[in-house]
Amino acid sequence: MDAPTRNLEDLMIGWRHDFHQHPELGFNEHRTANKVADLLASFGLEVHAGVGQTGVVGVLQKGNATRSIGLRADMDALPITETGDVAYRSSNDGVMHACGHDGHTSMLLGAAKHLAENGSFNGRIVFIFQPNEEYGLGAAAMLDDGLFDRFGVDEVHGMHNIPGMEIGTFASRANAITASESLFEIEISAHGGHAALPHMGVDAIMVGSEIVGALQTIVSRKLNPSLNGVVSVTEFESDGRRNVLPGKAILRGDARALSSEVNQATEIHMRRIVDGICAAHGVVATVSYDTIFPATLNAASATRSAVRAAQGFFGSDAVDGDCPPKLFSEDFAHLATARPGCFMLMGNGTEGAHARALHSSDYDFNDAALVPGSSYWVALVEQQLGESA
Repeated sequence: MDAPTRNLEDLMIGWRHDFHQHPELGFNEHRTANKVADLLASFGLEVHAGVGQTGVVGVLQKGNATRSIGLRADMDALPITETGDVAYRSSNDGVMHACGHDGHTSMLLGAAKHLAENGSFNGRIVFIFQPNEEYGLGAAAMLDDGLFDRFGVDEVHGMHNIPGMEIGTFASRANAITASESLFEIEISAHGGHAALPHMGVDAIMVGSEIVGALQTIVSRKLNPSLNGVVSVTEFESDGRRNVLPGKAILRGDARALSSEVNQATEIHMRRIVDGICAAHGVVATVSYDTIFPATLNAASATRSAVRAAQGFFGSDAVDGDCPPKLFSEDFAHLATARPGCFMLMGNGTEGAHARALHSSDYDFNDAALVPGSSYWVALVEQQLGESA
């Protein structure tokens, strides 16, 4: 089947390289948002800027049907110094598109242009260009600004590239597709002292070290083995010095879960472990546990529709409709909580910079994915809003 956006490939590559060369962090995507808004207006869409600070919404109505669908792309970059040597490498020191949002934005723009000029559908498409996905703040900001109250949609869809998957392949699943992310901080208040006289105080590093090891028993011993979870301590600070035992220590880390039940259980067991170890040493600690991203839960009906659209265009062998869930987190989760939704994964290639892990300093979105990704959007819209839908 001919790709409907093939004739837009050069345009999408140009947009993508421009976004990549001028990356912007969350809620600072001013140049990016302005370019997105200008392009949408040039396609003939109704454009709304400043939704959720720097978000952009484009609305395209054809025919008189009241059915509607939301399509979302993310626009922000990461605070990473790019080490790749592409001609369009970042010109903003310390900031780069290391997650492919430059490609996501360009694919959705390509779909918008095609659907505005040649789309065969009856209903309304709401194109959502979201800011600040990386820190989990953009979707909530757009929702708080009335995203779905102002631009009602029956269902919402998102998509993300996956390095290591072949170009032209897709994957999704009903229920949990990405994990929640919770940030925790444990502050230990012990009794420091002289390094040569440890019996006269309580070493906060020793207490913290016990806690670090014990936290790993949450997943290995306190959760049902059939359930998934990750608990990682990523920072360990103390006020100790060369010959001074620390009286304070701070542990910070990250916990992932594929359900609210596992996330809640992780927090409960973490608090019990910290309280127990501190009580054994006669010290106290405070624990904060803040869930930034909920798990992304794909609605069964929306997922069936998304998989059917991808299989209808790319073939059943190219689409996995029941893939394993991913333990990374995604701000699309907030949108999928507000409306039935599906988050689709698409291949970014299996070689070179296109196969590097997301958030790597030498990662690069694959230009060869622009046509398949934008064509998937077109296929999904024309299936969901087609005359016979």
